[in-house]
Amino acid sequence: MKRKRHGTEEIIRKLREAKQLEAGGQSLAQVCQKLEISGATLARWRTQFRGMGDNEVKRLRALEEENRRLKKAVADLTLDKQILKELNEGKW
Repeated sequence: MKRKRHGTEEIIRKLREAKQLEAGGQSLAQVCQKLEISGATLARWRTQFRGMGDNEVKRLRALEEENRRLKKAVADLTLDKQILKELNEGKW
């Protein structure tokens, strides 16, 4: 089975839907089957995103994007530093 990546908003939506389905009397297995996720995934999501609202999800996404951008900047600067160091040592 192909692995699917879920976005933060999609995870929150599925957690809300799972809560509604369980309140409606469906079993955990039925909920997981309807949401097309495993029981372990649902449990992990519940611990990770417990009590998160829309504002916190947006903030989390913004922080993840900033983290990705900063990691890319650090990688670029590290590469530039290595190139300059090699040029300074006369390896070219």
